[in-house]
Amino acid sequence: PFPRTEFATRVHRREYFALITHLDAQIGRILDALEKSGKSDNTWIVFTADHGLAVGQHGLVGKQNMYDHSVRVPFIVVGPGVDAGKKIDSHIYLQDVMPTTLELADVKKPDHVEFESLLPLLRGETNEHYEATYGAYLAVQRMVTYDGYKLILYPQAKVWRLYNVAEDPHELHDLAEQPESLPVAKKLFQQLLRLQESTGDQLDLRETFPAISGSS
Repeated sequence: PFPRTEFATRVHRREYFALITHLDAQIGRILDALEKSGKSDNTWIVFTADHGLAVGQHGLVGKQNMYDHSVRVPFIVVGPGVDAGKKIDSHIYLQDVMPTTLELADVKKPDHVEFESLLPLLRGETNEHYEATYGAYLAVQRMVTYDGYKLILYPQAKVWRLYNVAEDPHELHDLAEQPESLPVAKKLFQQLLRLQESTGDQLDLRETFPAISGSS
């Protein structure tokens, strides 16, 4: 129903958690069968998702947003030489799965593939995969996560949000209206421009956000 009621949101959230519980049980069946086959010690498993879902958070329902509940998906890797229970805090992309599996198969990564294998990260050879994370949705949203902060831009609405995700992981406290946060926003905006250039993103954000672009 619209406008959404508190009851409808609770029902939607219960349904979402029920789906996750069902999925977990079915994956357990697959892992049990793999264990019984005797091949589990020689098998690589990557568990992830293409997106999460807002179920009432930030007043949203759905996936078309840049908040962590929708874009920061589970990413679990099991394989020979991977330490069980180890948590790695690093910027990665879902597309890194392709070059990772290519390296495991000893196949050369095609020149047009821009993403990187996760094996150095999994083996402990490095603790940083990318300096920052970039996100885009059509011409209506842009995002960069860098140095413990996240900047979200809404070009058509001319609105921007800033979160200290290191201290505010649920992104509940927007810092955009705090003057002391302006230098941080400007730093992230410049990082976003660099990522736009590297990905061929031609959406011009400078004139839309003069306060943080340095053009004002």
